[in-house]
Amino acid sequence: MSITPTQSQVEALAAMPAGEPVVMLNLLRFKEDADGIDAGMTGREAYGIYGQQTAPFLARVGGRVLHAADARQTVIGPDEWDMAIFVEYPSAQNFLAMATDPEYLKVHAHRDAALADSRLIACHSLALGG
Repeated sequence: MSITPTQSQVEALAAMPAGEPVVMLNLLRFKEDADGIDAGMTGREAYGIYGQQTAPFLARVGGRVLHAADARQTVIGPDEWDMAIFVEYPSAQNFLAMATDPEYLKVHAHRDAALADSRLIACHSLALGG
């Protein structure tokens, strides 16, 4: 189960080209019952608090949610995810600025309380032509 990056993953993200937009694909699996600061509610409810309280930090670094969706049915692969969210940042460095902000880290406790597992995948947009 993974909900935090390794040091080498953070270093690789920091080494991405400056000024190049990055889209972070978040794959989320919620705990049935949140723990920590959100004990007494569901993981989904705790993640909702995280999302609301993260919005100002996201705006401050120029990020924006492109799309969020409940996972309905896995067609290929194991049934693991409850939600997928695509969040765009002006650069990986903007994402890291938010992720290391001491005030954001207080809000991040709601994410920790909510998630049983996650994947966070840095993506680069492609122009699909025709």
